[in-house]
Formats: sequence, structure tokens, C-alpha cells
Amino acid sequence: MAALITAQNCFVPRPKEEEEEIERIYKGYRDIMATLPKYRGWSTLHLCQYQGFWFQPKIGLEGVMWVQQRFKPRPTDVYLATNPKSGTTWLKAIVFSIMNRKRYNNFTTDHPLLKLSPHEVVPFMELDLFRTTPIADPEILPSPRILATHIAYNMLPESIQNSSCPIVYICRNPKDVFVSFWQFSVKMRPKDLPELSFEEAFDLFCHGVTPCGPFWDQALGYWKASVEFPNRVLFLKYEDMKTEPLLCTKRIAELLGQPFSLQEEENGIVQEIVKLCSFENMSNLEVNRNGKSRVRAEVKNDVFFRQGKVGDWKNHLTDEMIERLDQITKHKFDGTGLIVDTWIDHHTSDY
Repeated sequence: MAALITAQNCFVPRPKEEEEEIERIYKGYRDIMATLPKYRGWSTLHLCQYQGFWFQPKIGLEGVMWVQQRFKPRPTDVYLATNPKSGTTWLKAIVFSIMNRKRYNNFTTDHPLLKLSPHEVVPFMELDLFRTTPIADPEILPSPRILATHIAYNMLPESIQNSSCPIVYICRNPKDVFVSFWQFSVKMRPKDLPELSFEEAFDLFCHGVTPCGPFWDQALGYWKASVEFPNRVLFLKYEDMKTEPLLCTKRIAELLGQPFSLQEEENGIVQEIVKLCSFENMSNLEVNRNGKSRVRAEVKNDVFFRQGKVGDWKNHLTDEMIERLDQITKHKFDGTGLIVDTWIDHHTSDY
């Protein structure tokens, strides 16, 4: 069996003239970034507002610009889209396992996810491959490529929006997203930056000032795309994946054009994938407890595994915070057809 090619293998030397041209392009991106509106950041000094969304200037925005202007999709590509802390790691693991189940059918002793983080086998376009110079050469990745992004749907290049490539999007209760992202930011925030309190972060979140946010605008973009292109864009809720993982896994496989056969279902392949990719299993693997992902920079894998629970916001938010977030969610999603009744706390909201 040929060795697995990961994003790390895509960082190869280029001709000097090509490297200089890429550096010139990225300098142009940085010049643009210097003119953008800025506001206080979560794990960086500030965020930059670009095309209606907020990005960390040195961790993703340059990559967003490259993806928009120069990324070349393949007809066989698969794209995974999420808001940060909405089940990204889980989705990467599930889709990788679905698409590689013929190649790696031993889910207990000899599977790449037992030794590698999902973030190493499914890279982010803007955060890993094209974050800054030197950039990766994604043409090295074999087809079908599985690529992840936090980019809003309407910011994706037209070459992706107009393609037949499937897009899987996961959305999560914004109250859980906020709590999880704040906890993540505390771990990632440099020590030389002033502390960002829970209350300050909450106010930023409510105003949409979060990396890749506003949360609601991003979610609505993918929701509307899923309504318009139901055979190409799948909109899933994190909470549904927790309560019905088998059904959701099969729905993903169908969208990808790789539905499970009757024999596979009878042989328990769907259950094996769900078990392998479960939070309980993934968080206890040595690679995710003590390992590091090294696609672009070393990041401890355990920061991507906190609790994986639904409703942890109840342990952190005050009644006033709950009411405020619920009212924003009601206002943003009302009339869109996106049903989020289970996200609303009916003890504090009239929704």
C-alpha cells in the first residue's frame, strides 16, 4: 500500500523566480491588510474585517486572499466548512474515514487516525496550505482531496461555488460555540497580550467580532446554499450528529457519492467509523493526548479536544447572557427556514 500523502508533503522547494513572485503577491495582501478595519482579537492582538467577516491577520487572512484569487479546485475535491469550535475535528475524521474505508478497513489497529491528528490528514486551505509564505503545493495531494475551511460561503471563490464539488457544513448552538472558543482562545493567547475576560469575549461574540465571524452570517450563508443546492451542499447540526451519528454519517456518505452498501451496513462498517471518530475514542488516543500537529506550526493536539458535549454553556453563561444570545439568534435566523428551536432556552426566551 502506498504511503499516505499529507499536507506536510506539500511543502516542497520551488524555483527561485516562483518563490519571489509568491512573496510579492503576499506582500500585496499584507499591504491590503494594513488598511482594513481592526478590532480587539481573541488569541491575537487584533482582528481585521474583510468582506464583512473578521479574521486573524497573521493566521489565515493572507490564506483567504490566496484561496479567493488563485486556488484551483479539482472536480473531485471535497470541502468541509465550519465555524471554529463547531465540530471541525470530528467532521474531518468522519469524512476521511468514509472516503478511505476501502483503503483503510481496519479501524482498531491499522488506521491513520490512530496515529495522526485529523488536522494532519485533512488540512485547512487558508490556515495550513496558504497561511503565509512559503506556501504549499496542493497539486501534490492525490485525488480526491479533502480540504477544510472556515471561510464563509459567499467568500469562497466562484470556481468552488460554481463547481459540482460537495460541501459539508456543520453548525452548532452559538452558546456552546462561544464557550468552547473562549476556552480555546485562553490556551492559545500569547502571554504578552492583555487578558481577555469571559465577559469581554462574550460581548465581542455578540457583536460578531470573532475569527471567521459573525457566527450567524457564516451559518446563514451555508444554510441558504444548502437550500439552493441540496445535492451539493449538506448542512448538518452538531447536536443532530451527537444524537444520531449513524444517520448523519450515512447522509454525509451519500452526499459524497460514496453511500454505504447493504453489505457494509450489515458488516457494521458505519458503526466502526462512528466509534473510531467518537470524541471518547479520539480524545483518548496517544496522538491526541500528547502529540502535536505540524502542518504549519506545532500545535498540541489536545487543544482540539475539550469536552465534546452538548449544552455545556449552561455551566458558564448567566441568565442575562443566555437571553442576549438567544435573542440575537432569533433575530438573525427568523424567517430563513433554519429551525433552531432546540438552541433556544425557553426558560429565559419568548422564542
